Order: sequence, then structure tokens, then C-alpha cells
Amino acid sequence: MNNDLLFLTKKIGPRISGSVNAKKALNWARKRMLEIAPDTVYLQEVVVPHWERGANEKSFFNTGRKKTEMKVCALGGSIATNGLLQANVLEVKNWDELDLISDNEIRGKFIFFNRAMDPKEIETYKAYLGAVDQRSIGAIEASKRGAIGVLIRSLTLKADDIPHTGAVSYDINTKKIPAAAIGIKSANLLSAALANNPNLMYSLKMECMALPDEKSYNLIGEIRGARFPHEYVTAGAHLDSWDLGEGAADDGTGVVQTLEVLQILKNLDQRPERSFRAILYMNEESGAHGAVQYAKEAREKNETHIAALESDAGGFTPRGFRVDGSLTVVKQIKTWMELFAPYKMGEIYQNQRGIDLLPMKGLSKALISLECDDQRFFDIHHSASDTYDKLNIREVKLGGASMSALSYLILKYGL
Repeated sequence: MNNDLLFLTKKIGPRISGSVNAKKALNWARKRMLEIAPDTVYLQEVVVPHWERGANEKSFFNTGRKKTEMKVCALGGSIATNGLLQANVLEVKNWDELDLISDNEIRGKFIFFNRAMDPKEIETYKAYLGAVDQRSIGAIEASKRGAIGVLIRSLTLKADDIPHTGAVSYDINTKKIPAAAIGIKSANLLSAALANNPNLMYSLKMECMALPDEKSYNLIGEIRGARFPHEYVTAGAHLDSWDLGEGAADDGTGVVQTLEVLQILKNLDQRPERSFRAILYMNEESGAHGAVQYAKEAREKNETHIAALESDAGGFTPRGFRVDGSLTVVKQIKTWMELFAPYKMGEIYQNQRGIDLLPMKGLSKALISLECDDQRFFDIHHSASDTYDKLNIREVKLGGASMSALSYLILKYGL
């Protein structure tokens, strides 16, 4: 597992969908699956967006003759600035504050969304959910009011100055405007400067571009079930990553854990009762096109899916699983958790959090995401800090073991 993670992160690196590196990662993963030698390894075609960041991201503000540099990165899918975009800035922390500003005041300016993740929230994922809307729809809401661009406080609790990217959404009925994330120290600096001088001039340059959609693939390795071959249990992760960092925690760990589950099940003395699929999805980060395609074809084939598992929580210490399913399904899974308890990963939580599982809702009896300790995840999430050295391979292996054990139980006993 360690060699796989090292190769994926160090030899291939970031793997944004549509890129050369995404193709390299797909070819490498296919080779690894063929080495494991399940019954079949096959590609599932999917069309994905192709966006490139470009070079020379630059941002600064002027107060009088003083120029202060900002640490920024374009949000994934953003349009370019077409040169140096300069304007005044209006800072808001929530939608109510934006509503209180007139269109005349907003027109021709940047909107600076400066709502921090809540540091008092113990579960950092909840803190993330409490702030992510400004990144996802901020450009739409600001553009409706006449803004020329948006600046988003990075979604992290770490007080550094490394910007965190992530997908920005646009509306076909609303003009697209450039969208950038600002490092935490830069965001605090800009906020303080605006308090002293609301009329400061802000400058932003980004050369990102949307290229034509690319043909890509999900990668699937299948072991045929001995008794119920037409009942499927799947475990998966997303092969793509953002273009910053190495895509280690998000989701290189999930990729190698998925390969580990396939390897362990292949090494068993006997076939599983039901069929198992290891799925490496393409394009979770900017639309989940791979997951949507997989679910679409599963529905068209009228397949019976018992459970769909996913690892996309950073690869840190596993705590248990998040399960969406009927009361009967959840009760059954809970009866197995005493087997996991000695390893301190036997908790069951509500509401799975796998983006690539959502298209399977209503098709699979259970949607299950691996739950990991999340205190460090958003320190590196979607940033240049998402590198191999931030991980503990022992934690990654524990996650792979827990995924393997639960997959085996469901394959054997069903739900």
C-alpha cells in the first residue's frame, strides 16, 4: 500500500480531470488492478470537464503608494481575469450582509466573502459545511448584483497563508465572474486594511481557462460472486484530484485503500458469496461525472446493489462508518461493529459523506462512507499542502483494513 501511495503522489502527483496526469493515474491504476488479477478489469467511459489554472496568479491591494501582496489561487472552474482586474472591495460575512448592500454599491466591485469556518465546532466537517456555500455559489450571487469578481476566505482552520481551491459554480443565466480563494493571513490582512480604508484598490490576475470536455474513464475491477453473482457490493474512491499539492489525502488514500480491498478479497481461499467491484471514479472534484455515469449504467442494466462503500475522508485514523439505509440495514451493520471495536473503529454515524455515492441513492440498499478523524483534514484539503508527508501510512492501512472487513461481511451475509 505504501509503495502505491508513494507512486501515485510522487511519480504522478496532482490529477485534475482531463489532464495528462489524470490519464497517467488511470493507466497506472489499471496496471495495478491487472496485477491483482480479479475476474475482470474494465474501463467505463465518461466525459469530464477540463480546466487548467494557467500561470502567473497574482493579487495585491494598494493603500496610497503601498502595495501589499496577497496569497491567492483560482477556484476550480473559474474564468480568467483577462489581464489585471482592478476594483474596490466590499467585505461580507453572510448573505444577510450582502442583501443589505444596494446594487449600486456592489456594481463594478469585488465581493470579499470572509466567513470563517467555525473554530468552536468539534467536527471540522460541519464547520466546513457552514462556510462552503460562499465558495460554491458566491460568484453567482455576487454577479447577480453587478460585482466583477469574488474573493473567498480559504476553507481551513489553519492560520497559515496557503490558499485552498475547490469548485466554483456558475449559472447559465448569470454572467460568469472570476473567483479566487485567499489564504487565511491574507484574508485577515485585507479585512483589517478595509476597516482602515474602505476605498482601497484591489488587483487580481488569473490566466485559468476552460478547455473542451475530455473523454475519460472510471476504472472497475470485479470479482464474481459464487452464490449471488448478480448482487453487487462496491468499494471505491476518486482517482482525480485538484491541481495543487499531490492529491494525497484527497483522495490518494482512498485509491490505495480501494486497491487493498480488492487485493485482500482476491487473496481469500474462496470466492465471496456476492459480486464485488472496486471502482476508481473520475472527476469527483468538479461534478462527480464518473459517479453519475456509473449509477446511470447500473440503473439501465437493472442491477441489484446491496451496498456501496467509499473512502474519501482523508485517510486519517478510522473511527467507523457513516451509513445511509433503512433501520434494518443500519441495525445489521451495528451488530458487526463489536468486531471493529477493539481497533477503535467501530462507531456508526448517520448521513454518509461520499460525493460519489450520492448518485446511487435509491439504487443501493446502503451507502457507506469510511469515517476518519477529521481534525487535520482541512489543514491540507484542496491546497498545495495535500502531500504524502502529511499522512501516516499506519492510519491509511487501518482504514483499508476496516473497508476490507466490512466489505467481506456484507458480501458474505448481505443486508
